[in-house]
Amino acid sequence: MPTSQKAAGKTKQVLDVAAELSKRDEGKEVINMVIIGHVDAGKSTLMGHLLYRMGHVNKKTMHKYEVESQKAGKASFAYAWVLDETGEERVRGITMDVGLTKFETDHKVVTLLDAPGHRDFIPNMITGAAQADVAILVVDASTGEFEAGFEAGGQTREHAMLVRSLGVTQLAVAVNKLDTVGWSENRYQEIVKKLGHFLKQAGFKDSDVVYIPVSGLQGENLIKPASEPPLTAWYKGPCLLQQIDSFKSPPRPVDKPFRFCVSDVFKGMGSGFSVAGRLVAGSIQNGTRVMVMPSGETATVKGIAIHDFPMNWACAGDHATLTITGTDIMKVSVGSVLCDLANPIQAASRIKARVIIFNIDVPITKGFPVVFHYQTLSEPANIRKLISLLHKSTGEVTRNKPRCLSKGNNAVIEVELNRPVCLELYKDNKDLGRFMLRYGSATIAAGVVTEIL
Repeated sequence: MPTSQKAAGKTKQVLDVAAELSKRDEGKEVINMVIIGHVDAGKSTLMGHLLYRMGHVNKKTMHKYEVESQKAGKASFAYAWVLDETGEERVRGITMDVGLTKFETDHKVVTLLDAPGHRDFIPNMITGAAQADVAILVVDASTGEFEAGFEAGGQTREHAMLVRSLGVTQLAVAVNKLDTVGWSENRYQEIVKKLGHFLKQAGFKDSDVVYIPVSGLQGENLIKPASEPPLTAWYKGPCLLQQIDSFKSPPRPVDKPFRFCVSDVFKGMGSGFSVAGRLVAGSIQNGTRVMVMPSGETATVKGIAIHDFPMNWACAGDHATLTITGTDIMKVSVGSVLCDLANPIQAASRIKARVIIFNIDVPITKGFPVVFHYQTLSEPANIRKLISLLHKSTGEVTRNKPRCLSKGNNAVIEVELNRPVCLELYKDNKDLGRFMLRYGSATIAAGVVTEIL
C-alpha cells in the first residue's frame, strides 16, 4: 500500500460516524429483529413466505424448494427452507441454528434472526435474542397447539421471558395458523387474553405488544392487509409488515468506546482471518487497531462488510464481518470481544450480580453449578455466595445471607466462572451487562452485573 494512501487512511479515521449513519440506507433506521416461539408454531414458514412475497426469493428458487420439499414428503415446509438451509434442519423440519437475513421496509432496514424453537437449542436461541432489539412471537392458533406451546413445558413462555430479560421491550405476536380454525374471532380473543396476562407478568407493557392474526402458509395478512372475508369481518388492524415498519428503533450508543462481540471466526481468502458478530457500542473504521479480549492481543481491522457489502466503517447495532490481521486465529474465539485500545473491556472470572429467579424445581444454594449464558457465549460457572434478598419493587435488602433462593426471588449473588469472560457493568452498557443462568435444560435466572470482583 503506497504511503499516500496510508496517510489518507490515518486522516480518514476522523470520519463523522453520526453524520454518515444518517446518510446510510437513505436515512432508514436499522433494527435487529428475532423470531421466537414454540417448536412447530410455523416461524420459519411465516418469515420465509414474507421474504418470498417481498421478492427476496426468486420464483425459480422457490419452485425448486417446492419440488424438493414435496419429494421429501414435507410439502408444507417449502417456505421454511428459505431460512432453514442445512440438510439436517430440512430433514427434521426444525430450525437449529440462528438464521441471519436482511430485508427493507418503507422506513427500516431489518436484520432478521430466525431462532430455534426446540428446547434442545435454547442456547442458540439465547445467542439470537441477545443480538435483537425487537421480537416477533409466533403462536400456533390451531386447537390444542397453542395450549401445548403455552402450558408448562412449552417454549412460548420461556422464550418470552428470555427475550424480555435480554432487553427486548417491543413485541409483535403473530397469531399463526388462524385459518385452521376458520379465522375465528373467539379463538383469537382467547389467545390474546391468555398471552396478554402472562406477557404483562413477564414485564412487557401493554402498549408495546401488538397482536396480528396471520397464516404463514397461505400468506394471509403478511405484507398486504387482510383479504379473507371471515377475517376482515372483525380484524381492522395492520398487517405484519406494517407492524415491523412501525417498530421504534432503539438508540445506538455510537459515542461509547468500541465493542464488538464475536459470534463466528473463520479463515477467508487472502491474509488474516474474519470474525462475524455484532457491534454493541461505538464505531469502527478500516485500518483501526483494536484489542482482542480476554487474550489481550492487538490486531488491525483490514476490512469491514455488512451483509456481504464492503464498507469503510460500521457502528453500534450493525451485524458485521471484520477481517483482521496481526494476531493469531487461535487467540480469537466465539465470545471474544474486540474493543477500543484506550478503553479495553474488563475480563473477569468473579462478578457480583443482581438476579431474578424463574421457575425452578430445586432451591439454589451456595456452590450451585450453572451455565452462564452471555451474548454469544456459554460458560460453566457456580454460585459462590448468596449475598442478600431484595424487595421486588423497591430493591431494598429484605434479608442478608439467605440460605437458599427459590422461585420468584430477587437477590444479589456472587458468581464464579471457570475462566475469564469479558463483561461490563450494567449501568455502563446494558447489552454487555446482562446474562442468563441455566441448569439442566431450563433457564433458572436472569441477571445484571453490578460489580466486577
